[in-house]
Amino acid sequence: MTETDRTARAAVPERPSLDGIEETWARRWQEDGTYAFDRARPTVPGRGAASDAPSRTGRRSDVYAIDTPPPTVSGELHMGHVFSYTHTDVVARFQRMRGRTVFYPMGWDDNGLPTERRVQNVYGVRCDPSLPYDPDWRAPEAPVGEAARKDPTPVSRRNFIELCERLTAADEQVFEALWRRLGLSVDWSLTYTTIGSAARTASQRAFLRNLARGEAYQAEAPTLWDVGFATAVAQAELEDRERPGAYHRLRFTGPGGREVLIDTTRPELLPACVALVCHPADERYADLVGGTARTPVFGVEVPVRAHPLADPAKGTGIAMVCTFGDLTDVTWWRELQLDTRVVIGRDGRLLPDAPAGVPAQPYAALAGQTVNGARRTLVGMLADAGDLVGEPRPITHPVKFYERGDRPLEIVSTRQWYLRNGGRDAGLRDELLARGGELRWVPEHMRHRYAHWVGGLTGDWLVSRQRFFGVPVPVWYRLDDAGEPDWSQPLTPAESALPVDPSTDAPPGFEESQRGRPGGFVGDPDVLDTWATSSLTPQIAGGWETDPELFAQVFPMDLRPQGQEIIRTWLFSTVVRAHLEHGMLPWRDTVLSGWILDPDRKKMSKSKGNVVTPMALLEQHGSDAVRYWAANGRPGMDLAFDPAQIKVGRRLATKLLNASRFALGLGAADALRAPATEPLDRAMLAELSGVVAAATSALEAYDHTAALQVAEAFFWRFCDDYIELVKERAYGSGPGADSARAALATALSVQLRLFAPVLPFATEEVWSWWRYGSVHRATWPTTYEVDRAVQGAGEPELLRLAADALGQVRRAKSERKLSMKAEVPLAEALGPAALLEQLTVIADDLRAAGRIAKLDLLPDRTPELVIACAF
Repeated sequence: MTETDRTARAAVPERPSLDGIEETWARRWQEDGTYAFDRARPTVPGRGAASDAPSRTGRRSDVYAIDTPPPTVSGELHMGHVFSYTHTDVVARFQRMRGRTVFYPMGWDDNGLPTERRVQNVYGVRCDPSLPYDPDWRAPEAPVGEAARKDPTPVSRRNFIELCERLTAADEQVFEALWRRLGLSVDWSLTYTTIGSAARTASQRAFLRNLARGEAYQAEAPTLWDVGFATAVAQAELEDRERPGAYHRLRFTGPGGREVLIDTTRPELLPACVALVCHPADERYADLVGGTARTPVFGVEVPVRAHPLADPAKGTGIAMVCTFGDLTDVTWWRELQLDTRVVIGRDGRLLPDAPAGVPAQPYAALAGQTVNGARRTLVGMLADAGDLVGEPRPITHPVKFYERGDRPLEIVSTRQWYLRNGGRDAGLRDELLARGGELRWVPEHMRHRYAHWVGGLTGDWLVSRQRFFGVPVPVWYRLDDAGEPDWSQPLTPAESALPVDPSTDAPPGFEESQRGRPGGFVGDPDVLDTWATSSLTPQIAGGWETDPELFAQVFPMDLRPQGQEIIRTWLFSTVVRAHLEHGMLPWRDTVLSGWILDPDRKKMSKSKGNVVTPMALLEQHGSDAVRYWAANGRPGMDLAFDPAQIKVGRRLATKLLNASRFALGLGAADALRAPATEPLDRAMLAELSGVVAAATSALEAYDHTAALQVAEAFFWRFCDDYIELVKERAYGSGPGADSARAALATALSVQLRLFAPVLPFATEEVWSWWRYGSVHRATWPTTYEVDRAVQGAGEPELLRLAADALGQVRRAKSERKLSMKAEVPLAEALGPAALLEQLTVIADDLRAAGRIAKLDLLPDRTPELVIACAF
């Protein structure tokens, strides 16, 4: 394509259509670099230089940087994605037209459990890290059958990771195609992946710096554990699900044979019991505190302690503390400094050997059983011993799950990596709360969710995971002469060596032959939590430490758009990383999305089977129509999926084509920047000036819905009233016709730009008929621009008066079943004298539009305007 081809104006088509314009303009935008980030634009003096300590004053003043959410490519894009990403694109397009150099990258979140699970299901494999890499192994044709999924083929970690990379690369192409079809104005040259080299380097660098500053640490501690996925889970990834259960009343024995009754939903944890606990003010058990009680079946003596978390109204008012049944057990264990008796292993089964102090003989009946099996066995043993009081009482209660898991979480003791996040440091907690106060929240009430989450943290951020497709924890451990690792002194790489994989790379000063040998080393087998990488998206996209010039231009960023459900994960974790590394917020504003609801006002989700995928809708109705639907949902507000609303958007985009063709057919293209001199033309432009002000103000406040509503309402008045009122004059010649064409030209130019952020394809199509370049690189309309086109003052009420009068004439014809082109021999205008005096100013346009032969004005006959038509 030559430069002349790119800048030439297209002819106005005889029959304009929305069909096919997405492919045409998506290709053209890519070829022309319409949305490319121009990092070479001149900077404001004294700004834009690289800096080790970025600040708002170190940013280029013309840059607007967006920390775009990287969608999880292991899933399927749905209307919720279209909804929220359209909102962000509207912001990007608006800021670009305001003269900002928009940094708008796209990332793909492709590491972690969702990708692993998808690979397992598609290829029928499972990862076995003990297997050697097989360079000749070939994956089966995908997708495999149900039998292969139930009996997956074990493959080495490296083979498994190669499959993950292969599948995500294919998924990313599908996602990109849909985003391009939707018209997202991202700069595709800035695309990154959360498992790519740049992301791994940034993630490992940040972790090593956290470690060097003492913000990252390793500890053996009770850990929330997903048995199905065999990995640790962080507090932010929990969700409560209502599940059936039962209260079992157990008989413990106190001093002197006293009966102490305990209600529990987890009798299988009886061999893990380390104490009984009651409330300090509970007089029923005051005499027991400080003494001991004996467990049923096992006869283990455990202390009785008091703690304020014990609820006197729950069950019998006294509870058994087990290591570990739930998070409250962990709190009691830690604060009361109790013993540890772990009975559940990482596989979700009871360990083969009884814990210290527990008799082996009764425990042997439980060893190796699943939790549910052990529960049934132990309830039978309690009943046989006469220590089960009454029948189990069925209940429904909340049980903690990993948000992606399908089995209840257990709490097991494991060695994990943690990152300080204020959960155990009041000073850091206050600093992070203050950061939330500095951030601009849209909508404002979402700020409270952040504060509630930070204020309720009970522990630091667990960042290690026992999975495979993720960013490796970049440390090794020395092995002593007995081959045991020295956890206290991890070996770390130089930042210049990143990224590293400790499972295949040797640490500095060692050779690969020393791996696993006494006196040698062993690599950390874990990967970092996916949020530990995603929390660095501003740094990854901005070229932190790898492109200092770019980083100084874009960091801290202007906007973080995201879902409200991940305030506690993505938003908070990103604030933590920027605070610890840079001492500042990573962005200035955050805009939170609402939910997409089905027609029954229920949240769409895959589990409910009510998700709607977008591609068919984009193909059927056009991208602008779907974007119009999305733009009708405000930030933080839920929006119902409504095909009828999409059809309204299609009608709007079609009308924009047709009305523009009509106006240009009247000669408007040659009248741009000419003055509007006639009263009705000045009135229309005066009202349009107010629309520009309102739409601009709304978009500055991230209220794209209000901006669209005010522009759309004016557009329909412009089409239905103003064009009808002036088209006869515009067909003619002389000053009146020149004024009409000038007003049409200004109005068309301004409205195309007002609609451009929401309807990018239709507006670009029309713009190409009569203007040079792209509408998306044109300047955003201003009230000064509109007012400058008005010669003299404009009175918006004149257009409303003319529309009212014309509407009455039309109704009169309609009631008589006459054509709108039918002549009206006589029309009488009745109303207050002042109103009719205004009507005289626009009477010629009213007569022409209504085909009125004679218009008589009869003042002060009625309190409001009445147009009486005689036929």
